[in-house]
Amino acid sequence: MSGSRFLVWTVLLAILSFGGASKLTFSSSSLSVETQGTSQIDLKLDNQLNETAVVYFTYQIGDAIEDTEKTLLIQPVPNVNLTTDVTKVTVNVTGVRPGHLILGVNSSAKELEDLSDQFVRVDIIHSSALSIINAVIGWIYFVAWSVSFYPQVYSNYKRKSVVGLNFDFLCYNITGFLAYGFFNVGMFWIPSVKTQYFQEHPRGINPVQLNDVIFTLHAVFVTLVTIGQCFIYERGGQKVSKVCTVLLAGAWLFAFIALFVAVGEKITWLEYLYYFSYIKLGVTLIKYIPQAWMNYRRKSTLGWSIGNVLLDFTGGSLSLLQMFLIAYNNDDWSSIFGDPTKFGLGFFSILFDILFMIQHYCLYRGQNPYEIVNEKESIVNVPSHSNKLIE
Repeated sequence: MSGSRFLVWTVLLAILSFGGASKLTFSSSSLSVETQGTSQIDLKLDNQLNETAVVYFTYQIGDAIEDTEKTLLIQPVPNVNLTTDVTKVTVNVTGVRPGHLILGVNSSAKELEDLSDQFVRVDIIHSSALSIINAVIGWIYFVAWSVSFYPQVYSNYKRKSVVGLNFDFLCYNITGFLAYGFFNVGMFWIPSVKTQYFQEHPRGINPVQLNDVIFTLHAVFVTLVTIGQCFIYERGGQKVSKVCTVLLAGAWLFAFIALFVAVGEKITWLEYLYYFSYIKLGVTLIKYIPQAWMNYRRKSTLGWSIGNVLLDFTGGSLSLLQMFLIAYNNDDWSSIFGDPTKFGLGFFSILFDILFMIQHYCLYRGQNPYEIVNEKESIVNVPSHSNKLIE
């Protein structure tokens, strides 16, 4: 009896071990290799095969499958024989010229699971050292942008006044960061949205990373703190303009209506989130204009923190520098000029930072007219005994 049970368990184990298809995967989803250099990546099997399988490689550049050696960015990778006694094989990838490539695998072996979703993104670069420099630059401008909110908060606290800080700018800012936050959180944390994205971009990379989410949530928090200061500190009769109110009401009304369209499944939730990214883009284009105009009318930058401007300028400049270095390292200038929106918005913000620096250090340097803006937004001269309100 015991012998029969042993035989049954042996058969069951054999079925479990050899009855199903084997899964072949790359050891990493990305690989970086220098031109004329070689990097290695492993192909792994979850269990041994019953018979030898031949695996060959596919090459995708952009949306096209390349099969001509002259057009490849890497040297053709030789076919791999997976014998019955191996579960891992190392593949050498040698760079030819800079660029991006999707390295996939295929096989006629029926024992292997579908390999269409198995691939590795290969970046062929000029220099690995330049990649490290780019990573360092990325962290520096991330910190610069994150810290850039605090000089204004500190200035408001020290002066016990928000006179000189334009309320339209704050409203545009919180709207932009909230919209950007909805987009980032949805793209990074909601499984159904990520599924929709990869259905449209099967071999793409999620454009939202964890640092994007953290930065946005932090920006919303600090901007809310700054808005809170406007309710407790001297504000000199300042208020949100009618133009700003109408524009933002229109933006949020659009988002609200689009929500019901998404609930009614007329658009996907991915498309709905992209609407928020468009709101963010629109806000970024106009948010600095009210503050620049206010500085011009007052002939002063008092109340508008130059520390915020300098840190924002540092972050924006380093961001553009990184974009150019990445484009050079990968010989992919379309990443800059093929996406004029991203490049244009960064460049646009830097231009306003330069304008603010000119206003602060050149045009209105040392000027302290002791002026406030009343509810009609006309300039009112304040007697000298009221200087404490804006110092």
